[in-house]
Amino acid sequence: MTTSASPSTALAVRGPLVFITGASSGIGQALAARYHAAGYRLALVARRAAEVQAWASSQGIDASRFAVYAADVRDVASIVAAGRACIEAQGLPDVVIANAGISVGIDTAIYDDLVVMRSTYETNNLGMTTTFHPFVTAMCERRSGRLVGIASVAGIRGLPGHGAYCSSKAAVISYCESLRGECRPFGVKVVTVAPGYVATPLTAENRYSMPFLMQPEDFADKAFQAIEAGVTFRVIPWQMGVVAKLLRALPDWLFDRLLAGRPRKNRKVQ
Repeated sequence: MTTSASPSTALAVRGPLVFITGASSGIGQALAARYHAAGYRLALVARRAAEVQAWASSQGIDASRFAVYAADVRDVASIVAAGRACIEAQGLPDVVIANAGISVGIDTAIYDDLVVMRSTYETNNLGMTTTFHPFVTAMCERRSGRLVGIASVAGIRGLPGHGAYCSSKAAVISYCESLRGECRPFGVKVVTVAPGYVATPLTAENRYSMPFLMQPEDFADKAFQAIEAGVTFRVIPWQMGVVAKLLRALPDWLFDRLLAGRPRKNRKVQ
């Protein structure tokens, strides 16, 4: 595990603290930049810790304002240890963003894709739970904090070839809703952010049109505003929120007809 500031130095630095998983690229990195611009100290988590360290240094972020923790959200002991190390070195975060996720197409008829299904759930669902775990009790005792789950518009309805991703993000939405009810009496807010299409490595190889595609920086700014406001659920951009409402309202026969012939999500194993 790598950190860029000693516990005594980090705790002496003032300012709110945000803990972000999946911080090595895409949405996670953009969120880190946005929170830094807002005056937050950063606790950045990724498997590729060296890349995060290099990025933070290239942005001119003072070493006392951030720490990097090497962890894999699929490894329960690893991510829980990162959360506890953050509390010890930097203090209890004000915001925890469970952003790490993967998006891979599957075909249930193909045996090898069963492993992809398991990996998707381990990353997108178990990884979110283990990210939040080290902070829930302490935030509730403090009676403040924000736990943020990054879901997806794809969690609204199932798309052909997206069985793993859509179902995992639907689970994120339900899980965060459950957690919100548990934490509300203690003043801790649970925020669910559902991105539409964002130009990241996860979407770069998609074989279908991506309406209202956003740049990561634009998404991060909108997400920051929603999280600061403490909303319960927000689709970004708003246009995709309209699409999501329409998708919910469509009867199955019409939904199936509209998606007929739509290209499937790329599988990991071709």
